[in-house]
Amino acid sequence: MTKKIPSFRSPLMFCYFLILLVSGCGEKSSKKEKQESVPVEETVVAETVDSDKKILFFGDSLTAGYGLEIGEAFPSVIQQKIDSLGLNYSVINAGLSGETTASGKNRLDWVLEEDIDIVIIELGANDGLRGIPLTETASNLQAMVDQVQKELPNAKIILAGMKIPPNMGPEYTAEFENIFPNLAAREQIALIPFLLEDVAGIPELNQADGIHPTEKGQKLVAENVWKVLKPML
Repeated sequence: MTKKIPSFRSPLMFCYFLILLVSGCGEKSSKKEKQESVPVEETVVAETVDSDKKILFFGDSLTAGYGLEIGEAFPSVIQQKIDSLGLNYSVINAGLSGETTASGKNRLDWVLEEDIDIVIIELGANDGLRGIPLTETASNLQAMVDQVQKELPNAKIILAGMKIPPNMGPEYTAEFENIFPNLAAREQIALIPFLLEDVAGIPELNQADGIHPTEKGQKLVAENVWKVLKPML
């Protein structure tokens, strides 16, 4: 079934949501800070250990569940779905607030493990909002996919797509959105067209900052992910 483009209450509300995502996802860092290694214990915030198979969620504050309890973030909601079905998978939440594709590329080594079966990459929104050159964003995402494929050749990869407002101009906006489906098609990996579909810009589904999903919003984000993830389990 074709997924509909999310309907926002107003274009300004959508723009407000995404423009503020950078600051809401964490403090800005210098180029030097982005290149510094981040200890695993600071990024892996939730994992169950009784399963043989692992699913790694690698992203920014949306994955980390900013402003919520660990158990309310959408990766934890996914774990609850998995457990309810009696499936032998454990979820690792490696979300980090303020992450860009550049810092994510440098951090990936810290969270990849030999026994990971599925990797969900949720990065890129901060790049678009900062006006980072599209070639750099695309290159960083490609590098992360390449690294997973090289180090975990049997792992399945899911790429979470993101959209940005037209502040950078229609050409930049369209090309940014196309990075995700183009990469997914080229590498033959699964794609979530828009992670925040039916959540972004809707006040009652977001926290007081108007940026990060509430517990209810996280459950809807989990549904967007589950539609793509479930057939792989």
